[in-house]
Amino acid sequence: MDYYPLMLKLEGKTALVVGGGTVALRKVETLLRCGASVKVVSPTLTEQFLRLKQDQRIIHLREEFGERHLDGISLVFAATDDREFNAHVSRVSRTLRIPVNAVDQPEDCDFIVPSVVRRGDLCIAVSTSGRSPALAKWIRKRLDLQFGKEYETFLQLMGRLRQAVFSLGLTQAENSRIFADIVNSDILDALARGDPGAVKEILAKALPREFDLSPILEHLTV
Repeated sequence: MDYYPLMLKLEGKTALVVGGGTVALRKVETLLRCGASVKVVSPTLTEQFLRLKQDQRIIHLREEFGERHLDGISLVFAATDDREFNAHVSRVSRTLRIPVNAVDQPEDCDFIVPSVVRRGDLCIAVSTSGRSPALAKWIRKRLDLQFGKEYETFLQLMGRLRQAVFSLGLTQAENSRIFADIVNSDILDALARGDPGAVKEILAKALPREFDLSPILEHLTV
């Protein structure tokens, strides 16, 4: 069975994580980074979890999981070290049609979580459809070496540049030509070696002569 790749917007939504150990913590940290509100159901918590609770970054329910905990929940992670209990969490969640992930139990999942490389707004996800998480992690490590911080800087730059170019009122074909010329240039190499002069020169060649690069490059850090 193929999985449908999807990026979820979690801001304003509440996720439930069942479990208070190391695996559950990894799920919680990612959910928080993506803007979700997080409830954790677990009789016990690790020290790192306790710090999140003290900082009021999570809501901790020191109880055994029950159907009542799913009220208002958009996403569920079953992340205990008890496979049968994780399967139980999955069954209850599915009964209420709430998407659920039971860690390392693909048969009890509505979705699986890819191995991810992040560079600011760049997100590269690797999945083996649950066949070999170890291979996904190996590929992620290789990608981690291949994609440096210059990609984060480049996307920040392109975010500002895109709006400025659109405001010029050019044709769609001309806009596409500009962005393609920039992406296919040596700008990433220039950012990687910290050469703002080369970055400016590359952009000037791709953009109309009258384009003012000053506000675009004002906050550029290389």
